[in-house]
Amino acid sequence: MTVTARDRELSLIEHLEELRRRLYVMAIGVAVMTAIAFTFAETLIRILLLPSGLTSCITLAPTEGFATFMRVSLFAGIAMAMPIVVWQLFAYIDPALMPNERKFVLRLGPFVVLLFVTGMAFCYFLLLPQALGFLVNFGGTVFDPQLRCAEYIEFVTVFILAMGIVFEVPAIMFALVRVRIVSRQRLAAARRYVFLGVFLAAALITPTPDPFNQTLVAIPLYVLYEFGLLLSRFAGGSRPAA
Repeated sequence: MTVTARDRELSLIEHLEELRRRLYVMAIGVAVMTAIAFTFAETLIRILLLPSGLTSCITLAPTEGFATFMRVSLFAGIAMAMPIVVWQLFAYIDPALMPNERKFVLRLGPFVVLLFVTGMAFCYFLLLPQALGFLVNFGGTVFDPQLRCAEYIEFVTVFILAMGIVFEVPAIMFALVRVRIVSRQRLAAARRYVFLGVFLAAALITPTPDPFNQTLVAIPLYVLYEFGLLLSRFAGGSRPAA
């Protein structure tokens, strides 16, 4: 049967309409979760302050306290709404997936979430205390360390989110080999360049200039790369990429 231009136009409109509905559900999910998170935003701020060793922060503008509450609430709301967002994305692409592709996506999904949560936990419990211990106490008795809430929350949330994304490296490597965009052999051959690259990346990611904290970031990054190589053995993509 011949597909006319009118049929293709209608199909495109239907896809765009479905995408609009999915995005609408995601936005509602984030808004609801953000509203819920706002009720315990003060507790979240106290939790985010723990790695600094301080118990409070200061505000320098009339709206800064409210804006900080909203920022923390939105950050928590997005995290809490992530299952809704992921499910809506999967539901949108599901009709176009083959049965084996659907199984692959469903198996990879929980692993991606686990890596993201692990990265954020690693940053909060290990990296932030080290980095903030250096930054807050820098200068000895010359400075009186007082944290401005807006700047501190922005620094902490961005750092935690960045490490969560970085920890997705094994899943990305596995997916690339699985769909044969790149071969495992090619990834393994780049090991020496990756080793140098992770230390350069750590120097950019780490907010402190001392080698200890940079090494503390670089070693897990390289371990993630090696873990990705190990996982790619089971990706079934041994043939070179086209």
